[in-house]
Amino acid sequence: MATVKIILKEDKANASGEAPLYIRLIKDRKPKYISLGFRINPKHWNAEERKVKKSHPNSQRLNNFIASKIAEAEGVALTMETQEKGISTRKIKEAVLGKASESFLRYADAYIKALEKNGQVATGIKAKSIISKLKDYLENKDLLFDQLTVSFLKAYERHLKDTIKNSTNTIHLNLRVIRRIINEAIREDLLPYEKNPFLKFKLKLEKTAKIYLTEELLKQLEDLPLKPGTRKFHHRNMYVFAAYTGGLRISDILTLQWKHFDGERIIIDTQKTGSTVSVKLPSKAKAILELYQKEGKGKQNPEDFVFPILKAGKDYNDPKVLYQAISSATAYTNKDIRAIGKEIGVIGNLSFHSSRHTWATRALRKGMRIEYVSKLMGHTSIKTTQIYAKIVSSELDKAMEIFD
Repeated sequence: MATVKIILKEDKANASGEAPLYIRLIKDRKPKYISLGFRINPKHWNAEERKVKKSHPNSQRLNNFIASKIAEAEGVALTMETQEKGISTRKIKEAVLGKASESFLRYADAYIKALEKNGQVATGIKAKSIISKLKDYLENKDLLFDQLTVSFLKAYERHLKDTIKNSTNTIHLNLRVIRRIINEAIREDLLPYEKNPFLKFKLKLEKTAKIYLTEELLKQLEDLPLKPGTRKFHHRNMYVFAAYTGGLRISDILTLQWKHFDGERIIIDTQKTGSTVSVKLPSKAKAILELYQKEGKGKQNPEDFVFPILKAGKDYNDPKVLYQAISSATAYTNKDIRAIGKEIGVIGNLSFHSSRHTWATRALRKGMRIEYVSKLMGHTSIKTTQIYAKIVSSELDKAMEIFD
C-alpha cells in the first residue's frame, strides 16, 4: 500500500528562505515527489502536524488546499492499487498529476526570476532573451513540458537556422539554456527523467579558431602611438594589462579598483564566477598601473576604478545597473580593439577576449605548467585549459615542417 504524506523540502529553500511543499508517495520503499507549486518559510510550517501554522496569513486557505491534494493523491493511489497489482510510484505520480503537464514557459519565467533574485543577473538576462525568442516562435501560445519533444526541438532548430539565420553555435547556446531549465524541472520532480527530450536530441557545436596575438603582434599593439587620455588609448592599455595578468576578463578589468592592488599583486573576486583570483603583476603590468597613478605614492582613493571607463562615484551596487554598464563598456571596447587589430595587421576580428587567449598561449609557450595556467584563468576544469595546450602543440608541429 502506498503511503502519502506532505513534506517541506528545506534543503531546496530559495534565497528568501522559502522552501517548496511536496506530496511524497512511498511504495516498496521507493519515493516519488509531487510539487504543490508553492513555497513557505519553514517558520510557518508545523512538521509534526504537517500543516501550515496559523502565523501564516493564508494558513486556512493553504491547509484546505493541502488537505484536498492529499485526499486526491490517496484516492488515486488506492484506486490504482486496487485495479493493478505491483503498480509503481511513478505511475501513481503521473496519475495524480493528471494528463495536463505544467507550462514550460511559466516555469522558465520563474526560473529566470530566481536567477535575478540570487544575483545571477547576466545569466538571467541571457536566459530571458533566449526564452523571449522561443515565445516569438510560439506566437503567444503556451508550451507544456509534454510538448517539448524531440520533434519540437528539431523544428525549432530548423527555425533558428533557416528563418532567424542563427549560427550553429548560437543555436547551441539557445538550446542549451532550454536544456538547463528542463534539467532543473527534473531536479524539482516536475518532469520524469525519461521524458527529457535531450536524452535523444544531440546539440551541435562547431569548433571556432581562437584568435590570439603572437609576441610580435602584442609588441606592436603595445608600441602603437595613441593619444593619451583617449578612449582608444585606455582600451589598448586594458588589453595589454589583461594579456600580462592571467587573462583577466573585461568585466574584472572594468571593475578593478585601487583597493585590489597591494603594490605587488591584484586580488579580486571575479564577476563571472565569484572565485577569488590573486595575480602577482609582472613589470609590464605594473608599468601600466603607474600610468594611472596620481602624483605621490598611495594617494589613490581605494574605491576609484583603475581604468577610467566606468563612472567614478556612481553607485553600482544594483547588479542590473552594473551589468548594463559593463555590457555597454564592453561593446565600445571591442569596437576600438577591432580597429586597433586592423592597424597592426591582425587577420580576423580582434576582440578584448582574445587578450585572454594571448596570455594563455604565451604562458604555455614560456613553460608555465598547465595547472597553474588553469588556476590563474579561473577555469573550473583543466579540460578547458587544454584547448590552449593543443594550440601550442600545433604551432610546434608546424615549426617542425622546416625539416621536410
